[in-house]
Amino acid sequence: MTFILILIVVWIISLGAWWFLSRTFRNADVGKIRSRLVEPDGKKKDQKKKKALALISVDEAVAGQMVLRLLQRMELRDRLHRLIEQAGLRWKVARLMHGCLGMFLCGYAAGWLFFPVQHRPFAFIPALIAGSFPILYVLRKRAERLHKFEEQFPESLEFVARSMRAGHAFSVSLEMLHREFQEPLSGEFRRTFEEHNLGMPLELALEKLATRVPSLDVHFFVSAVMLQKRTGGNLAEILDKLAYLMRERFKLRGRIKAISAHGRMTGTALTLIPVGVAVLMFWANPDYVRFFFSDELGNYMMGGAIVLQLVGYAIIQKIVNIEV
Repeated sequence: MTFILILIVVWIISLGAWWFLSRTFRNADVGKIRSRLVEPDGKKKDQKKKKALALISVDEAVAGQMVLRLLQRMELRDRLHRLIEQAGLRWKVARLMHGCLGMFLCGYAAGWLFFPVQHRPFAFIPALIAGSFPILYVLRKRAERLHKFEEQFPESLEFVARSMRAGHAFSVSLEMLHREFQEPLSGEFRRTFEEHNLGMPLELALEKLATRVPSLDVHFFVSAVMLQKRTGGNLAEILDKLAYLMRERFKLRGRIKAISAHGRMTGTALTLIPVGVAVLMFWANPDYVRFFFSDELGNYMMGGAIVLQLVGYAIIQKIVNIEV
């Protein structure tokens, strides 16, 4: 009970410190922006230009600049930004990293409090697991958003083909998609249309669409439109055939998923059986299982067993995961 109270107190203190620091740095950032916008009289033109350039270079909160520089050196900032953008979240990269760091500290504190004294060096294991939760959440939202986009995409191509047969231009058909369809497809095509409408070449706007939506179907669509623009042809007929091909791929993917369901269930069962046996043995005969926690050789054996179980599960998932 004392451990739980200590953990709650540490959690409350961490949240309070995070709120205070974020509010302090945010106010400091607002003050800098305000000082750049409101200039005193008597400044020279070159100083105004420098302030304008400084205003343009404002990125995220000052509190996250150190994290952003570190990610930039590791070449991870752009990847994380792209990942957040593909997930459809309005997060900043610094916010994601702060969330991972906070979860890591909470997991480490929980492991340090609840683990026995001789096992406290292993507190980094629950810390790593807890620290990966924000990344896993972003990956899950990204997969859900891409799956929903792929479900709407064939129908949207047929809509564009019908609009072009009715006499609308291709760019106007893209603009009509965000009024006829739901998110995430409407938002992506609305952004593509606005970029093209503001002067960006159509090829570049479509390439940015393919970057934001890393789907094979979108790459087919972009390649077909760019090829038709260079060589000519009936784009409406091309889009109809492309939509038919995507629907057939969906049917084939569903059949493969149904066939490989037995393999996925087998992999899950084979992975959970040792865990269930360990729990039953710990409940029925704790002295027999305590060897894995109290003895150094037992720690190595348990660690090797966990690693081999994870490797086996990954191999089974790789076998049954067939890309179409």
